[in-house]
Order: sequence, then structure tokens, then C-alpha cells
Amino acid sequence: MARTHGSKAEITGPLIRDAARRLFARHGYAAVSMRQISAEVGLQVGALYAYTPDKQTLLADLLRGHMQDLLAEWPDDPGQPALARLDGFLRFHIATSLERPEAVFLAYMELRSLTPENRREIAALRRRYEDGLEAILTAGEAEGSMTVPDRRLTAMALIAMLTGVTNWYREGGRLDRDHVTAIYRDLVFGAVGA
Repeated sequence: MARTHGSKAEITGPLIRDAARRLFARHGYAAVSMRQISAEVGLQVGALYAYTPDKQTLLADLLRGHMQDLLAEWPDDPGQPALARLDGFLRFHIATSLERPEAVFLAYMELRSLTPENRREIAALRRRYEDGLEAILTAGEAEGSMTVPDRRLTAMALIAMLTGVTNWYREGGRLDRDHVTAIYRDLVFGAVGA
């Protein structure tokens, strides 16, 4: 008979990561204890260490997973015109940011809480993501469809602007996602002189 459920580790590990992500986003990494995380999942604190050696490793794993997911899921097609690629990037970034606001918050606000080694690793992953956007801007300038004063600064500014949607957007609010995306598209295209 085939098993239909995952092992306890396959179930508990993700529950721990979800609880930690939620608590870190709500209270901040420094304010959350392993005891709080274990209580949130319904484990004894000692049992938590069977899944992660410490809180720092847990944070690094969350940030690493978020960035790796972004890099793996981003559907960039270098064969497309740069403006189409930029449109794809902004749609992807807004959608993933709104679907995973806690992960986005941690990726930007808790980088400072990582050890230097972990910070370097996560910063390198972030740089790959930023480099992808910068490559689109470079292609746009080469095609003559974009004009940017500084590609690196523009890429970082665009990501910050698009990520900011998580701070104010609410489902059922004045604007739906499609309207928000259309407005952001106009803002982004204007920022690159398109």
C-alpha cells in the first residue's frame, strides 16, 4: 500500500519554517526565540533542534530559499525584446511579492541579522536577481528602447519601488492587482525612458 502522507520530518520541517517566517516578519528576528517558534508549531523546544541547529541557520535558510525560488521561477526570455522582458519582470516581481509578503519583508529587512558569511551568500543571490534586471536594461539601451542614467542604480531603484507594493496593497482595496500592475508598468517604463 502506497503512503499518501509525508513523513513527520517532511511535514514538521515546513511547519517550522512557516512559523519562523511569520514570527520573524511580525516581531523581528532579534525578538523571536526558538522557544516561541517551537510553541507556535506545538513542539518541545528541544525537538526543534532536530530540524535546525539554531535560529541563525533557520533565518539563512528562509532567505536563501526565497532568493533561490525567485531565481528559479522568474520566466525571463532573453530572445524577447527588452521592453517585453521588463514587463515580464515587473509582473513577476509584483505577483511574487504580493503572494509572499513575509518572505519579501525578511529578504530586505533581516539581511542585517545574518552572520557575515550568511550575508555574503544571500547578498550574492540577490545580486544575481538584480543582475538579471540590469541585463534587461542593458539590452533595452542596446535596442534603443530605453535610456537610463545608471543601470545598476536604476535596477535597484526599480526593485525597491516594485517591492514597496507589499507595504500598502490590500486585496479588496481601491485598486485590484491588474490596475496596480498597470500603474506600476507606466511608472517603470517612464523611469527607463520607454
